[in-house]
Amino acid sequence: MNKESVTEVRADVWLWAARFFKTRSLAKQMLSGGKVEIGGQPIKPSRLLRAGDVLRIARVDGIYDITVLALSETRGPAPVAQALYAESEESRSTREAAREQQRLLNAGYRPPQGKPDKRARRLIQALGDLDAL
Repeated sequence: MNKESVTEVRADVWLWAARFFKTRSLAKQMLSGGKVEIGGQPIKPSRLLRAGDVLRIARVDGIYDITVLALSETRGPAPVAQALYAESEESRSTREAAREQQRLLNAGYRPPQGKPDKRARRLIQALGDLDAL
């Protein structure tokens, strides 16, 4: 179908075309799991989206509050996909604040270089036993 003639698109197809999910089946799973809402109500994969719809998308990296600007049934390059929607400034700032908070929490942590040796394993087990008391 031609992009200009489309007035309605299935939600799973649009989310895939807008590059919120890597595959259409993953978009379908997220929609079925209630991760995408319109007006606080979860939607089904077959729900037809129109320009002007306001979506709330819950992903691993945060919650996106977006407005559908254009419709497409084909997945294109990232700049084209980003032109399909507009994200609210509040949503963007909330997600960036959460990312910064996570970065600060992980700032002092350094993962171990390798597996613990025999002595370290015994110390770890001893600490575990202390917690049981």
